[in-house]
Amino acid sequence: MRHAEKVINAITFVAKLGTGLSFSVLIAAVLIQVVGRHTGMAPVWTEELTRYALLFTVAFGAGLAFRTGDLVNVDVICEHLPGKAPWLLRLFAALVTAGLAIYLLPHAWRYVSIGKMQTSPALGVRMDFIHAAVWIMLALIAVFGVLRILGMLTGTEDGKPQKPQED
Repeated sequence: MRHAEKVINAITFVAKLGTGLSFSVLIAAVLIQVVGRHTGMAPVWTEELTRYALLFTVAFGAGLAFRTGDLVNVDVICEHLPGKAPWLLRLFAALVTAGLAIYLLPHAWRYVSIGKMQTSPALGVRMDFIHAAVWIMLALIAVFGVLRILGMLTGTEDGKPQKPQED
């Protein structure tokens, strides 16, 4: 396996792991919340934890969704265009997506840094840890966008979403 493939697989693994862990926390928090409401002892912190887990699920999953094509695509028309037009449109879309994410990263970091002066009301967690979800989402979208661009320019992929192989 080439070094680049190992790096891509490692990034994809981290994104999948983050998505899975945050979704597991989300499920556990909701379960505790539902059971607590039926027993009359619903902990206050479950509401907050559910929101934060959802943020991190989206943050880690957005880049993966870009890679697999599970984000919204308008390919009904562009894929039926003649010649290299579909490829060029996919390249343009990847450039714009990665470019916008990269442009927003420093602004998102400023947003994250403001959170260190705040704590969440129920859990008492510093909000910069929670706000980091926005930065993580943009970073992963940028990384997967750049990977698509590089793959298209080197000819290792055609820019179409890469569906994961079934195990």
